[in-house]
Amino acid sequence: MDEIRRSPIKGRGAVSNATGRFERETRVLTDDGWTGYAEGGNEVLSDPVRTSVAPASAKSIITSNQSPDIPFDRSVNPYQGCEHACIYCFARPTHAYLGLSPGLDFETKLFAKRNAAELLAKELRAKSYDCRPLALGANTDPYQPIERTEGITRRVLEVCRDFKQPVSIITKSALVLRDLDILAPMAAEGLASVALSVTTLDRDLARVMEPRASTPPRRLEAIRSLTQAGVPVAVLASPMIPALNDHELEAILEAASGAGASAASYILLRLPLEIAGLFEEWLRVHAPNRADRVLSLMRQSRDGALYRSGFGSRMKGTGPYAELLRHRFKLACRKHGLGDRSWQLDCSRFRVPPAVGDQLSLL
Repeated sequence: MDEIRRSPIKGRGAVSNATGRFERETRVLTDDGWTGYAEGGNEVLSDPVRTSVAPASAKSIITSNQSPDIPFDRSVNPYQGCEHACIYCFARPTHAYLGLSPGLDFETKLFAKRNAAELLAKELRAKSYDCRPLALGANTDPYQPIERTEGITRRVLEVCRDFKQPVSIITKSALVLRDLDILAPMAAEGLASVALSVTTLDRDLARVMEPRASTPPRRLEAIRSLTQAGVPVAVLASPMIPALNDHELEAILEAASGAGASAASYILLRLPLEIAGLFEEWLRVHAPNRADRVLSLMRQSRDGALYRSGFGSRMKGTGPYAELLRHRFKLACRKHGLGDRSWQLDCSRFRVPPAVGDQLSLL
């Protein structure tokens, strides 16, 4: 039997559901003669894919790292998988650990850590806890669409507020504005900041590259509203994709600065593990006339490969193209008054509030 090709599914990023790297079998769609597809596998299959949400059995919530490439050493992620469906998402390969595909499964089979707030409070109360800023949403977006009904991110923020735990949010969703009543008072005490990802200003490109994320204008409006409320905001012009959105770098930084962002950073597209095949497949479908050029420039920036994972270069790449991008970013930041993204939040205010049933102090 021949494999059936999938066509793009509206509202989804990945074109296919490639088997995860830990599976013993490779699964493909085929016609067994009962579906009505033409013989020879020449028909295109495009079925609606629904989103499912299951509880994640989390036993701890603060994740630590020792990477020299990122400015934080601990993070909290309320969700596994992400409905934003960004085709370039570096978190896609993590779904393979669950026996699922980093393709469509990653954006449709989601897991919610519904006990995240309780776990966080428990870990913050530990006598061994040493307060440092938390990154909220370092892996998958804490404000993806299911947060509207799950509310896990908001409950986590309430814990951070009660403990005066510094937190920096990473998102590409205007839903972050829902929690201004928590974030603005925390920011006034030096306890909160937000980094908003603006990948492109082209709504047509955004629609196919990150289909369920907030539109570019809504993200810029979120930057403006956060800034007006006193919350420090950095813009993440990430990822920069050669010959696809890299020409927008200066325009993105200018627009974000105009909306009130005070800092910026960028990352060159990363294609680890299954993402390389998923992204190339997406390119061939959505930007076939640019695909070879994009992939060529990626290899030129990764020492001949589509990706190199070495510390020190994995975020920015190497070679003439990567160096030019680095230079353009610095010049644009200087022109628009954008500083380096700061993690200087106030850890001195951290305190453990009384738990239910604790005896109150007489002082």
